[in-house]
This record gives sequence, structure tokens and C-alpha cells, in this order.
Amino acid sequence: MKVIVEDNYEMVSKIAAEILNDEIKRNPDVVLGLATGSTPIGMYKELINKHKTEGTNFSGVKTFNLDEYIGLDGDHPQSYRNFMNIQLFNHINIDPNNTFVPNGKAEDIEEVCKQYDEKIRIAGGIDVQILGIGENGHIAFNEPANELNAYTSVVDLTESTINANARFFNSIDDVPKKAITMGIATILKAKRIILLASGKNKYNVIKRLLENPVLCTDFPASMLLCHPDVTIIVDRDAYAD
Repeated sequence: MKVIVEDNYEMVSKIAAEILNDEIKRNPDVVLGLATGSTPIGMYKELINKHKTEGTNFSGVKTFNLDEYIGLDGDHPQSYRNFMNIQLFNHINIDPNNTFVPNGKAEDIEEVCKQYDEKIRIAGGIDVQILGIGENGHIAFNEPANELNAYTSVVDLTESTINANARFFNSIDDVPKKAITMGIATILKAKRIILLASGKNKYNVIKRLLENPVLCTDFPASMLLCHPDVTIIVDRDAYAD
């Protein structure tokens, strides 16, 4: 694992955006795996700025998002499809048909999961996967458990994740209890992985990831130790040592 330590969240976002921008310039048809939540918002703002000021061309880019809440359609204010539209897609020249987010309102969710992995395969696989990390070590919505799903599947969200996401909803009762998420094997098939973390609340989880080289399902992020090309970009609050 390569670790890049920056002074603050703004610099973490800037460095991550520069890496993706370079990838797009090098390979205009790059396939990106994208994340939601508060962590990548700064990176998306930087990418929008590069599109506007440098003319970065997203017309050939394909994107696959990590997850989506079950029960929310794409127009719901808290759906991840809507999040991506607002935070990135609506502001760049990407083809909407090249942006993929699992359908959380589909009648046959199991078929959606199977088809999602197939769509990634047909696209040639993910070239660069962006990840955040939960305070309990979850990546995407792969929560600590006795077993972890290999491929895209339906998962139950833990109480800690529901509580963490409650700030985006009017009430904790409104937070969905299930989600579709890429599985660990799907994530690890990406050619390159970039994990972003900032803030003192991520210090313990980053410390465990970097200092305890043991694979365990109760710490899903540990599976990243199996990947040959992982870059972790953190600010000093998340990497106090």
C-alpha cells in the first residue's frame, strides 16, 4: 500500500482529483468506480473545476457506483443516483448512459445484482476504484460480519452505519435498512484502488488498516491488503502518527 498524507481535506480532494484527471487524459475511455458519502464530494468539485477550466473530457468515461439504497428510486433526494447527479454528473459532459448505479427500486433485486457485475465485465473491468472507509472498517456497504459477499449483492446495514447516515435524512427512521453493494471480489478486481479518508474520526480505522496486516471479515477493509495497487490518501487528522 502506498500512503499519501496531506495537510487537510481540501488537499486530499485535490490530489485524488488530479490522479483521476490524469487517468482520463491518458485513457479517455477509462472505467471509474465511484463512491458516495461526504468524503468524495471535494474530489468531485475539483473534477468539475478541471472540466470547466482545463476542458477535461468525460464523454468517453464510464462510471460504476459502489452501492445504492434499496427502496429509493433515482429521483429520491437521498438516493445515490441523485447524489451523483448533483455532485458530479450534471456538471460535466459525461454520457448519462455511461453512468451506472444499482437500481434500488427494481422488482428483481437479485437479478440487478447479477447484471451489475456483468455490466462491469462487459465494460472491461474497473480501471480505478475510489473508496471511502467507515469507522467500523466497512468498504462500500460490506459491513463487518462472519462472512463477506464476494460479488454485488443485497446487504443489511449495521446500526452504526444507519446512525452515521442518519444525518442525510429527516429522521433515523427514514434511513433504509438494506442496500445493494459491490462485493469484496468485485472491488478487488479493479486494476487500481484509491482510498480516501479525512478527519479525526477516521484515525483509528486507518491506524488498524496500516498497522495490523491480518485479513478478517470483521474488518472488511483488511481485504485491501490482497490488492497489488492500493493508494491511501489521508489528511493529518486521520494519520496523526
